[in-house]
Amino acid sequence: MSVGEIAALIAAGAFVLLVVFIAVPLLKLGRTLDETTLTIRQVREQSAPILGQASTTVAHVNSNLERVDDITGNAANVSSNVAALSSVVAATLGSPLIKVAAFSYGVRTAARKKREGVAIAEAAQRDKAARRARRAARRAA
Repeated sequence: MSVGEIAALIAAGAFVLLVVFIAVPLLKLGRTLDETTLTIRQVREQSAPILGQASTTVAHVNSNLERVDDITGNAANVSSNVAALSSVVAATLGSPLIKVAAFSYGVRTAARKKREGVAIAEAAQRDKAARRARRAARRAA
């Protein structure tokens, strides 16, 4: 064997070692890719029912939101009806009630003044009677 052949054998051995060192990480990378593919397949298989349930849930939520929308519209309608009714009641009963309140106030004031007037007249009669009695007493004396 010549030096060239020995060098070729060493180079071939080094190339085999290099291929072995590179093959080990490549095999590990291949296993990792297989595991990743399996995991992706499992996630896809499990996500399909979840997405179906989410779709069903969204459909139920939408139907409930439509009902809530109807309820909100009815509540707005009721509040506008109550506002209209209160304005009708105020317009219908407001003026007569004010007139009745003013009339009753006038009657109470007139009755009070009449009572005060009667009391003043009685006091004036008592004073007049007392003055006459004093005059009569002075004349008799």
